[in-house]
Amino acid sequence: MARQFGVSERTISRDLSLMRDQGMQIDADRGRGGGVRLDRNWGVGRINLAYSEAVDLLISLAVAEQMKSPMFLANLDSVRRQLVASFSPAKRDTVEHLKSRILVGVTASTYVQAGTASPPKPVVQALHQAFTDQEMLEIRYQREDDETSKRIIEPHYLLLKYPVWYVVGFDHLRKAPRTFRCDRILAASRTGTHFQLLPKEDFPLMPDGDELVM
Repeated sequence: MARQFGVSERTISRDLSLMRDQGMQIDADRGRGGGVRLDRNWGVGRINLAYSEAVDLLISLAVAEQMKSPMFLANLDSVRRQLVASFSPAKRDTVEHLKSRILVGVTASTYVQAGTASPPKPVVQALHQAFTDQEMLEIRYQREDDETSKRIIEPHYLLLKYPVWYVVGFDHLRKAPRTFRCDRILAASRTGTHFQLLPKEDFPLMPDGDELVM
């Protein structure tokens, strides 16, 4: 293999080790007729996820679990264990920290649901990254009365009142904690400035004046 690909044997060994770490079923036999081979059954029902994709999936599973949805979750523990096992100890701590910042409240009222729309994809991407990296976000926000304003916010927590997502954070315009409905964020851009996470107790109210469910 080293001669075929024009690299050293050490490089081949390192690449094979990396492939095994990624979950590929690679067997090696010594002696006459031996060699390295990929299990012919490997790949059936298997996928390789990037770290960010695995984190998203793991957090989605955690949200589904918190919502106590009984359908199609019979193998939830097994799926979660396999995902967690693919992370280094440091990354596991990071994922647990992110999960602790996602809150699930009561289902949104029919009135709120009727006026809900999907946020623009660029907004979702910017918010996702800023939330993950604890980075301040500059947004253009539309209130219920249609008035718009520019804000600098710290996205400390995400709150799901199914099917509506909210950002629970600190608003530098108002100099106080505020909650923003994600579908009312018209534009968002990262600032490159990071913030220190505040405890949940500093955000006592949910949308509509309900107490925050933690």
